[in-house]
Amino acid sequence: MSAAIYDVIVVGAGHAGCEAAAAAARLGSKTLLISMSMSNFAAMSCNPAMGGIAKGQIVREIDALGGLSGIITDRTMIQFRMLNKSKGPAVWSPRAQSDREMFSLEWRRELEKIPLLDFRQDMVTGLLLTNKTVTGVITKLGYAVNAKTVILTNGTFLNGTVHVGEINMPAGRIGEESAVGLTKQLRSLGIQSDRMKTGTPVRVDGRTIDFSKMIEQPGDERPGKFSFTDTPALKKQRSCYLAYTDLKVHDLLRKGFEKSPLFQGRIQGVGPRYCPSIEDKIERFSDKDAHQLFVEPEGWNSIEYYINGFSSSLPEEVQYEALRSIVGFEKAKIFRPGYAIEYDYFPPTQLKPSLESKEVENLYFAGQVNGTTGYEEAACQGLMAGINASRKVKNQEPLVLNRTQAYIGVLIDDLVTKGTEEPYRMFTSRAEHRILLRQDNADTRLTPIGFEIGLAERERMIRLSKKEESVDRIVDYFKKVSVDPEEINPFLLASETAEIRQKVRLYNVLLRPQISIFGMFDALKSLGKLKADTGKSFEEIAEEAEIVMKYEGYIVKEEEMALKILTLENLKIKDDFDYEQVLSLSTEARQKLMKIRPATLGQASRISGVSPSDISVLMVYLKSK
Repeated sequence: MSAAIYDVIVVGAGHAGCEAAAAAARLGSKTLLISMSMSNFAAMSCNPAMGGIAKGQIVREIDALGGLSGIITDRTMIQFRMLNKSKGPAVWSPRAQSDREMFSLEWRRELEKIPLLDFRQDMVTGLLLTNKTVTGVITKLGYAVNAKTVILTNGTFLNGTVHVGEINMPAGRIGEESAVGLTKQLRSLGIQSDRMKTGTPVRVDGRTIDFSKMIEQPGDERPGKFSFTDTPALKKQRSCYLAYTDLKVHDLLRKGFEKSPLFQGRIQGVGPRYCPSIEDKIERFSDKDAHQLFVEPEGWNSIEYYINGFSSSLPEEVQYEALRSIVGFEKAKIFRPGYAIEYDYFPPTQLKPSLESKEVENLYFAGQVNGTTGYEEAACQGLMAGINASRKVKNQEPLVLNRTQAYIGVLIDDLVTKGTEEPYRMFTSRAEHRILLRQDNADTRLTPIGFEIGLAERERMIRLSKKEESVDRIVDYFKKVSVDPEEINPFLLASETAEIRQKVRLYNVLLRPQISIFGMFDALKSLGKLKADTGKSFEEIAEEAEIVMKYEGYIVKEEEMALKILTLENLKIKDDFDYEQVLSLSTEARQKLMKIRPATLGQASRISGVSPSDISVLMVYLKSK
């Protein structure tokens, strides 16, 4: 028995576990991170990339709060692209290819700098409990250690099973053992569990790929970054490539369907709808003659390539034959076949909005064990669980972000209110107020919160204050200063928009859809001093100023709507509220409310089966009390 008593124990060192451990320890809690492998911190088990549609917003939010995923990504990325630039800024999403090995190594280096964080390589097989309060953990090697709170971030390792064709084996990842014992104990405590499934593609030797037959996807000419801190700018980049399957490839893959664990019923877990295996795509979208594949490098110096879109659990020989029939892969050699993995998860409606279990006090869940998929979704849950476990130890109120504040708030509210029966993935369409939850203003929304709780440093607030002053200065200048026709007309002609005949305010010119603020700064010498005053953060500041001006009307309307919704969010409901005494509630609403036990009236309004009239009844009752 260990004599040490930790404030927080984090089980698992994936993206959720690393963010959880870092947050808890940096907030002053003595923390222990237990991992089955000390060489795979925040391992990129699937594609070597961070960000993407809505996911990029989450990484920027993690950074704004004081988390580390954005900083680690900036230090290790090999390509950066801003997705959806042809659409409105509400859906612009940053995405980076990362160096897989560097990413994990950089995470370990950063964690080892945190004084209050200890490490142990071991497998947690059980929890120590007093009544229904967790008091520590027990490991496979017989190590028992006490703690005031425990965070489970086991990823795909709980009773994990890997499938390749007719071969299956216990594993959390291929080549790594699965974790057993914990699910059985949790079920005995009244916590429900179920099975989910995910998968990963073949890894290919880049020396055997003919890239000349593919479409090159270079990074952005002016690459951005994730962190709002002064992380290094990306100077050089590696390209990705596009390839396509065809009907011949599909026919070759179909030959293996009789040995597919997915189609033969050996896989019981539900897989991700939005990232299906290649065999699932062929079956579900049989009208499609081709499917897109993204050929992604694994690092600066690696010859290994990840074939995004070719996830499979078919027999290896079938994967190999089909891959070699794809243009550009005729001579391809495989490092490792694709495989599917089944694992245990715990339906997240069993959690409070703080991510603490409703059944076992001081026990928190984060990441794929809550039914999500994706590094970013896991990392933000880990961050919030780490923050809240630390705050629980200090007898502080939990930090709960609402849907008007962050994508993180949307994600956690969706999980604990609606649950999920398939791997949950974040999309911009899940957020009702996405014009407010942009990637560019995550620091404005969340850094003051991160600073207030003690996670974001003072330097971040100083930097944010300077940024906001610079944005306001540009907006104020554009709204007050006019430009002469002689100075602006050549630029307007080149931009294929109408010339002006008299002085016009810069603001009115910028509102034209053909005009960008960067084009105006390049074309107008009179803006030189304004640009110089913003310093080296000019691009970030100018972009936000442009969004603020061009979308001002939409932003104001969204803010007004968000304020109305906050009225419901501010009406709190006690955990032990007796819904049976509210006789005017429908039977279905009463049953759903008793099961979910929402923390606020706003959360109650989002429960399936609770009608607007039920909410009205509940609101009147709460206000009367």
